[in-house]
Amino acid sequence: MSFLDHLEEFRWALLKGFGGVLLATIIASFFGEWIIDALLLGPKRPDFIMYQLLGIEATEFTLQNRTVTGQFFAHLGTIMAAGLVLGSPLFVYSMWRFIEPGLYPQEKSGLRFASVFAVFFFILGLAFGYFVITAFALQFFANYEISPEIVNEFDITRYFSMVIWWSFGTGILFQLPVVVYFLSKLGLATPARMRQWRKYALLATLIVGAFLTPPEPLSQILVATPLMLLYEASIFISVYMERKRRKQLAVSIQDRKGERARGGKGG
Repeated sequence: MSFLDHLEEFRWALLKGFGGVLLATIIASFFGEWIIDALLLGPKRPDFIMYQLLGIEATEFTLQNRTVTGQFFAHLGTIMAAGLVLGSPLFVYSMWRFIEPGLYPQEKSGLRFASVFAVFFFILGLAFGYFVITAFALQFFANYEISPEIVNEFDITRYFSMVIWWSFGTGILFQLPVVVYFLSKLGLATPARMRQWRKYALLATLIVGAFLTPPEPLSQILVATPLMLLYEASIFISVYMERKRRKQLAVSIQDRKGERARGGKGG
């Protein structure tokens, strides 16, 4: 195909991908009331499942709408976020269909594995951010006060954006093993380098934990611990990828030697 034909195919792939996200957003709009009531407002209730599992006596707080368009944009933003999550697999599949013809069989299998890997860790991070970080952060801020005369009543748009940020942000952070997988394939991330950078990774996870959570040690440790475990798991992934890369290189060298030997005999 010519360059312009490739651009045309890419344009259609983008249109199909965004069309899938739009379709998912439309479907999510029919369940908007349930998404808001059960998912977004769930962590503010004292009977939230995480509080019951951890035996936390949760403090109930009040949400307020302080702007004319607050509830409208909170509703719209929630539907768009839900549509993005539900439609992202369709978008990724559309992009996959575009690049698949140009890949070798081993590259196709590697990308399929990475895609499943990425989805798994994103869902895992999303769940951790929603059930753990959101629960601890909301209770910290609900109970934090500088004076008994000041009542904690949160703005609805700020509340929705923080719940989404804590959940999605953690889902993205949990993509660390996937990033290391690709960097290891390129030879940029090696086990030796990652072991050498371990102390810097620990510092980085603590900073990220402080950024995503309230200024309270327990919440920061709750975020930093799984990130460090993911980093350690990424080292094993890097070890596996380096061994695989060395084997492929050795096979390639042997094939070249065999071709040279056959060429010499033929001469």
